[in-house]
Amino acid sequence: MTELVGLADVQAARELLAGVTRTTPLEPSRPLSAALGGPTWLKCENVQRAGSYKVRGAYVRISRLSPEERERGVVAASAGNHAQGVALAAGLVGAHATVFMPVNAPLPKVAATKGYGAQVELVGNTVDESLVAAQTFAERTGAVFIHPFDHRDVIAGQGTVALEILEQCPDVKTIVTGVGGGGLISGLAVVAKALRPDVRVIGVQAASAAAFPPSLKAGEPVRLPFFSTIADGIAVGRPGELTFTHVRKLVDEIVTVTEEDISRALLMLLERGKQVVEPAGAVGVAALLAGAVEVQAPVVAVLSGGNIDPLLMLRVIEHGLAAAGRYLRVTVRCTDRPGQLASLLSEIAEHRANVVDVVHQRANPHLRLGEVEVALSVETRGVEHSDTLISALRASGYQVVFAGEG
Repeated sequence: MTELVGLADVQAARELLAGVTRTTPLEPSRPLSAALGGPTWLKCENVQRAGSYKVRGAYVRISRLSPEERERGVVAASAGNHAQGVALAAGLVGAHATVFMPVNAPLPKVAATKGYGAQVELVGNTVDESLVAAQTFAERTGAVFIHPFDHRDVIAGQGTVALEILEQCPDVKTIVTGVGGGGLISGLAVVAKALRPDVRVIGVQAASAAAFPPSLKAGEPVRLPFFSTIADGIAVGRPGELTFTHVRKLVDEIVTVTEEDISRALLMLLERGKQVVEPAGAVGVAALLAGAVEVQAPVVAVLSGGNIDPLLMLRVIEHGLAAAGRYLRVTVRCTDRPGQLASLLSEIAEHRANVVDVVHQRANPHLRLGEVEVALSVETRGVEHSDTLISALRASGYQVVFAGEG
């Protein structure tokens, strides 16, 4: 029977991390507090060293290696955050690190990992494939494999986040966090259930990469046949054996959120919270905004990481605006006569909407003779404003077609 990590293990990990990691701030969130009807806080691990909580577990694991093990070096696999945590931790203890990352890993995360001194190898399309490559490398070279989540030292290190939460918000009733392989939520649950058994610990996964729900139903870790999500930091196809045991015994609930939910959360955090957060770090907030779970306040949502690719941020912002009804992509068909485009843009301007870009074409074979097609991207103030604009355009005789319509 698998022995669970204990409170004493987490407390010992905290001693090791003294002077290495920072105590991250707990910031109030007015939008979430208003939405949930009670105090809601954000645990900002997005401003931790290396940009996420991952350095906690990585340092605890690597710092406990023997001199002989450090001499052989360490190897890890990650989409980015664990990679940076391992690279930083290895550098702090003087061990060489080799990190396997998926070929599509965000370039800023690859560059940051190299910047901390690690040798990066791009292998596989998913973290699971990179894990296999890393384990093979460990067997061939003798390097010590540093698992991203399924190790007692790693879970103990991540659990130090909960020690800080309970000190910063002693009356917390609910802790919500994203879940990939399960290391963070396992550590959070160990501490919460030991010190405050009444606190509910809730995990959130991206619906298109949720391995825990079927695993919990089956009573054992189950591998997903396929998974894909913008939240690359929690895109894990199978829970770990150790983390699965912790989640099954200690975590109160696992829920899922859509890609649209994640986009809305990122946009809210950026606009209202002034927080730069990666998709995986925002899924807890996404669940709260989407009403995916019932919670009792005070609530703490963990922002687990802030290492977002700027290009992805641009796409996510646009997607979030669209999901919130503030960004329209429509095609307008109208007669091809002089001044028609100017009239169309003038009508949009009269409704106080902002045109971002325009594509004007006559070559579409689906158009009738004398007809032109204008593809528009328009910023609005929300769903109601968008609906008003569309209704006005149609009332003026324009044929408005949305993406996916004929």
